[in-house]
Amino acid sequence: MSGSLKMMEAYRDDNKTKKQDAPALCDLHCCKDGPIRNGLIGQKSPSINPERLKDFGEEDYLNGDVKTWEMKIVSRNEELLRDALSRIPQSSSRTSLSSYNKLIRFEDISAAAFKIQCGVQKTPCMYSRLSKQYGVDIYLKKEFLQYTGSVKERGVLYLLTSLPQDQQRKGVIVASDSNFSMAVAYHASELRIPVFVIMSTSTSPARVKMCREYGAMVISYGTTAKDSQTHARRLAQENGYLYLEEEDSAVYLSGLGTVGLEVYEQVPKLDAVIFPAGGHCGLLAGSAAALKHLNPHISVIGVESESFPVLQQSLKAGHPIEDQACSNHHFYGDVSGLCFGSNSLQLTGKLVDKVVAVREEDILVSMLRLLEYERATVDAEGAIGLAALVAGKLPELKGKRVAIVICSGNLELYLLQQCIARALTLDNRVCRFSLVLSDCPGDISKLLEILAREEARVLDIKQERTFVTSELFTVEVTCTLETRDKIHTAQLKNALLERYPTAAWTER
Repeated sequence: MSGSLKMMEAYRDDNKTKKQDAPALCDLHCCKDGPIRNGLIGQKSPSINPERLKDFGEEDYLNGDVKTWEMKIVSRNEELLRDALSRIPQSSSRTSLSSYNKLIRFEDISAAAFKIQCGVQKTPCMYSRLSKQYGVDIYLKKEFLQYTGSVKERGVLYLLTSLPQDQQRKGVIVASDSNFSMAVAYHASELRIPVFVIMSTSTSPARVKMCREYGAMVISYGTTAKDSQTHARRLAQENGYLYLEEEDSAVYLSGLGTVGLEVYEQVPKLDAVIFPAGGHCGLLAGSAAALKHLNPHISVIGVESESFPVLQQSLKAGHPIEDQACSNHHFYGDVSGLCFGSNSLQLTGKLVDKVVAVREEDILVSMLRLLEYERATVDAEGAIGLAALVAGKLPELKGKRVAIVICSGNLELYLLQQCIARALTLDNRVCRFSLVLSDCPGDISKLLEILAREEARVLDIKQERTFVTSELFTVEVTCTLETRDKIHTAQLKNALLERYPTAAWTER
């Protein structure tokens, strides 16, 4: 056995020893005074030494597929649920849980809610100050407050706790840097399940570090996601790990559907609930099943990106489509993912009242609104629900009571600055103009006096004397300014054009 596989075996055996004395799920997260959300009492997740990983990515590919467990909900009873897992035959093909599942029932979601109640946060659903701005009573379900910053924890925890004990002892393996993988890393570690995460070498160092801190063994391998997935399947086949990827199994959808239960409980007399959609519409489908059972009159609305209308196209075609135009840019996350299963699609077509698409500009402005009004730093997937109101796509909700699920807050730091700067420009609060002045003392100070009188804040000012096409002894001045809003920008523009008719404004 190679050195790297020996290290993986040592890590798995170490987790086996710890798992023998590990308490039950609720014992890990609860105490006599009530639930302790996320984390152990007086215990620490097993840490992984990065130096142990150095040889893991150096092995060659092996052909072959992975043995997988297929899951099927047969009853609301948890004992029958576990029995179902043990009766399902193994497959030698790609992990495909959906083919063995029927549409989830309300009882399945209730069972999931009971089982994961001590392992995930019951996040607040609070009235928002944005309500007055958009003429809608807005309640924000803040799922980005989960430990890993994503709603995916709900489905992952229920999925992991539903695995047979022998599979829990062997371990699980995933191959991506998505919110799903982060949730698997954290909750598998909390449950003392050996967990391995294969990431491509292009993954940001911050996400690699975070995944290791959750307790997973992280292996960097390959330059693409396909390379990482192939390597993960190979390691799973050799070591007996269960290869997990995000699909629309009934177990996973039932866990995600618990969001619908909580929203219904937290906000009385709801008129509508808005969810992120896109290809990964498990949250929308699972929650719709819960909400429509509790009150068929509640409107369930999905929102996806106008650039990647995967769900709308799949619903129109009647089957999941593979949209080749999907983006791999981290800004979009699961918003631009492929439609991953027929179960989610069937539930969506049956229970969801409306699916709308919004522009990237609307998503950016929504991120800005949430940061300013709610002090919430969210990513595109988290902000896309509010974007439907920002874009005016849902005029029928005026005066109604609406809950919006803010499902994810995992925005890369390097993207945060770009997103906020772009959103301020789109919101007409940052503008730029250029003009030519004579290169004489006092001319620039007169310009600054006008800007001060109009209460504009100067963010940047540049002077160009060499590369100018105007007459000699002139200077081209370019100013970047911050204004209050669109009206203030228009007033400033008029004041400057009155004094400097040749001023040129940079369009968005």
